[in-house]
Amino acid sequence: MSKKTDELRVVSNADVASPGRRRFLQGSAATAALSAMPFSLSFLSKGALAQEATKEVISGCHWGVFKGVVEDGRAVEFKPWGDDPQPTPMLQGVRDSIYSASRIRYPMVRRAWLEQGPGADPDGRGDGDFVRVSWDKAIELVANEITRVREQHGQQAVYGGSYGWKSPGKLHNCKTLLRRMLNLTGGFTSSIGDYSTGAAQVILPYVTGSIEVYEQCTTYPVLAEHTDLMVFWGCDPHNNSQISWQVADHGAFPGIEMLKEAGVKAISIDPLKTLTCDYLDGEWIAPKPQTDVPLMLGIAHTLLSEDLHDQEFLDRYTSGFEEFKPYLTGESDGQPKDAEWAAEICGIDADTIRDLARRFASSRTMLALGYSMQRQHHGEQSTWMLVTLACMLGQIGLPGGGYGLSYHYSSGGAPTHNSPILKAIGDGAGGGSGGSVDESGSDVMIPVARFVETLLNPGKTMQFNGSEIELPLIKLAYWAGGNPFAHHQDRNEMLRAWRELDTFIVNDFQWTATARHADIVLPCTTSYERNDIEQVGDYALSHIVAMRQVVEPQFEARDDFDIFAAIADKLGKGREFTEGRSEMDWIRGFYESAKIEARAKGMEMPVFDVFWESNKPLAFPLEDEKKYFVRHASFREDPILGALGTATGKFEIYSRAIAGYGYDDCPPHPTWLEPIERLDGPDTQYPLSIASNHPRGRLHSQLCGTEFRKTYAVQNREPCWMNPHDAKARNIKDGDVVRVFNDRGQILAGAVVTEDVMPGVVRVSEGGWFDPLNPREIGSLCCYGDVNNLTPGIATSKLSQANCGQTGVGDVEKFEGDLPEVLVFSQPEIRSGSSEAS
Repeated sequence: MSKKTDELRVVSNADVASPGRRRFLQGSAATAALSAMPFSLSFLSKGALAQEATKEVISGCHWGVFKGVVEDGRAVEFKPWGDDPQPTPMLQGVRDSIYSASRIRYPMVRRAWLEQGPGADPDGRGDGDFVRVSWDKAIELVANEITRVREQHGQQAVYGGSYGWKSPGKLHNCKTLLRRMLNLTGGFTSSIGDYSTGAAQVILPYVTGSIEVYEQCTTYPVLAEHTDLMVFWGCDPHNNSQISWQVADHGAFPGIEMLKEAGVKAISIDPLKTLTCDYLDGEWIAPKPQTDVPLMLGIAHTLLSEDLHDQEFLDRYTSGFEEFKPYLTGESDGQPKDAEWAAEICGIDADTIRDLARRFASSRTMLALGYSMQRQHHGEQSTWMLVTLACMLGQIGLPGGGYGLSYHYSSGGAPTHNSPILKAIGDGAGGGSGGSVDESGSDVMIPVARFVETLLNPGKTMQFNGSEIELPLIKLAYWAGGNPFAHHQDRNEMLRAWRELDTFIVNDFQWTATARHADIVLPCTTSYERNDIEQVGDYALSHIVAMRQVVEPQFEARDDFDIFAAIADKLGKGREFTEGRSEMDWIRGFYESAKIEARAKGMEMPVFDVFWESNKPLAFPLEDEKKYFVRHASFREDPILGALGTATGKFEIYSRAIAGYGYDDCPPHPTWLEPIERLDGPDTQYPLSIASNHPRGRLHSQLCGTEFRKTYAVQNREPCWMNPHDAKARNIKDGDVVRVFNDRGQILAGAVVTEDVMPGVVRVSEGGWFDPLNPREIGSLCCYGDVNNLTPGIATSKLSQANCGQTGVGDVEKFEGDLPEVLVFSQPEIRSGSSEAS
């Protein structure tokens, strides 16, 4: 299908009266149809468009724009949008999520909690004994419990969790909606930061002056024209760019194709051979996990000792190199961080390290860093050191050179289009529809990865980013759109902490482990059972797409908006929550605000009714200035007028602010700090490093509970990649079920024996659903393969208090005996029989 028929386009204001503009309007079938409509589309809410037996409905999701094919009210196929440059096969699983065997059908309450009250039988969470209740009863229970906890323990005892990928959409953002309800009804404890970039987003404002990790990189057209050497350091855009936080544009795929066609040389530095490395026929260099900082230091030492560094750049654009240099040379501690020293730690020979330094310096080099390295003990140091290395090369701000921290995330590097920004519903902190969509308004904020520590240590003082936080007493946690029993580390410590909660409430549409460990479970709709609106591409912003309802809500599922509105109403704030607007009223309002902004940019968007009924994404133009964007070019051109947001206005290799904090685990310049455990580490007790990378067949834990799991599961278990050397030593063959274990936990997984993982490392992707053999026993064997049974719950450092999901060692053995059944992908057992409570 061609662009002409597969997307709707904005027009320039200058062309409004032109023949082309008239042809645009006359050619719109949607406009012709709407001209005869005697009513507004604000009345076309749930089900009003579902009249014909077969239809195709445009919508969007984390996996891209698609058309849902509906026959007799049932979605039978999700067809990729015709203009998607690289549709993901995961759309098959997206459709199945509507009908999965683990779909939550009705409001449910854990029997012990319902019969004995809050806090009853905490060991029974996850055991599956639920009672079905009516929606009225469920809303009453939730509202009464929020009131009880606030009255008895204070509003800070209510935690608004909901960290997670939720779904795209400017209205049905369940994280924002939960916080909106809690803000409007009395306050709560909130979180700050995220699991993805928790360490980097705290350290980078000191180093580069901005959060950086979610900001645009130098674009692919620039890389294809100017870059000689592309270094993917723990970075795999060919895998990760299948999904986006908003609706995926998949713009990284044509970008990588540009690199291939231009003959740009690629190096992948990673313990695993990535899809990107394969596609570009790149050179694979595999250091031992968690030793990238020594490798970078060895390269930096070579640059300095061989006079390959750019001293002029360091003098003009950076601050603190002279304070860092004594550490690099060994003057301050007696140990030069040379290639020989680095080789001993990282396992890459010294000649290769020196060769990398020379190649980086002699080429126009782009260093593309992934998030995985900062999700490690002392993870701040890898990001800081990579920026330092880029500063020494002196290519920051030049076309095709420098560094990029988003090439693997949501198609960073895909050029940004000239589009307005869709507003979203606010969290109530700023009054009504305004306010933040993240952290403002709550009484207390804790680092998101420290929730378990907070439950276990109320009243403890925690250092965080130069300040102190007194950890609150939490008695009620409410989650919507997140899955802490997948994304949090050290699952068994988490189970101990969950005993401290009186009540755990969850909105979800599938019986994830998080839902199974709840006391009250409210079934919500998928994003395919409601209407919303979103932009396409986190960086590209190429289109606005109507996320139209594909099918009616299944069973008794309700939208999160309706659920929280009902709770707010029960607490006396229903009108404030909804502002008297329906779903379509909100969506129309977001579009109209964007239309005003587009007009200010010299563009005219169609009226909302035309856009909504067109069944096409609305396209925005791409201008050369954005197509050929170079990160930090303005700073390089004028470091005074284009100063960075750091204390000095320059890249800070040494931070006086961090020095003032006096943290023993985060020095004031990039430093190699030994992690608690690593492959061949001095105090490590286990022989294998565990890589918990982003999966290839799902988005974190999303889609694990669908039929798409069968495309990668091994004997219905999460895959465990092993090098043939390690597998042979343990008498393990491809396809065997294995037990992966350490002193924190144990899981079953399916062996995949492959040369694509280096010796000494096993890969078990994060996001596998937690399925304990005995839910009442902490430390019980996980039957499916949740890798976070094995990872530590410690913080990266006092500075960021971020997670260490990529820190972990263990061992693997062939599983002998009868294989336990995997139960987490089905309905939980109602042991005493269900009963309707009204």
